[in-house]
Amino acid sequence: MTTNSARKTISAALMVKNEEEMLEQCLQALTWVDEIVVLDSGSTDQTLEIARRYTDKVFINDDWQGFGMQRQRLHDLCSGDWILMVDADEMVSQELAERIAELRIDQQGNTAFKLRWQTHVFGKALRFGGWCSHKLCLYPREKGSWDPNIKVHERLSLKEGCKVKKIEARMHHYSYRDMEDYLVKSARYAAVFAEQREAKGKQASLLQAFLHGLGLFVKMYLIRGGFLDGRHGLLMALLSTHSCFVKYADLWSRTKALK
Repeated sequence: MTTNSARKTISAALMVKNEEEMLEQCLQALTWVDEIVVLDSGSTDQTLEIARRYTDKVFINDDWQGFGMQRQRLHDLCSGDWILMVDADEMVSQELAERIAELRIDQQGNTAFKLRWQTHVFGKALRFGGWCSHKLCLYPREKGSWDPNIKVHERLSLKEGCKVKKIEARMHHYSYRDMEDYLVKSARYAAVFAEQREAKGKQASLLQAFLHGLGLFVKMYLIRGGFLDGRHGLLMALLSTHSCFVKYADLWSRTKALK
């Protein structure tokens, strides 16, 4: 890709697997970028066919080594000055697209951006409880990298001197299709978390699992105001408590089995 010094080019980068339900909506909201790069982890549905309608830069790598490694592989496939990391269940609002378009001219390549990330669950856009927060996902390609050793909840690292600013325009995140989708994702994340901790020689007790879960509930529902989202806020605080408990309970069950 040819880089224009007066106008920063943008790669929208998507890491996908079996995302046929929401992928088209996500891609339709990204037609303004300079390139769309899709890295598939081994889809068995119509994900690849949908992706190829919008870009010829569709790659497959099903050698799954964790989210950190796959995210870095995706990063390396991009050629834009900036990378906008987007998941298939996220949609860039028109307001956000316009704001980024303004930044393409103003920025000099040493600033990354946290976007306002609003979660929608079970038919409601959540405003509290940590579900409408900022997420770092727009950054200069040459200033960022992903830790390949992190299996889940991957982190973006920025080079020294790279500033971080916030954008209030929304990235809409449609997190869970239904309760089954939530439970499947929760179980998968719990297993990866437990495997990673076990590999480091970590252990957990059921008391720790309970206390971690309780602490998360207090933080999300009370401190961060999840109760202000009504029944949806209560439900998500309870489900998050369950997920947190299961992570540590899974680790406990693995180490317990060795005794």
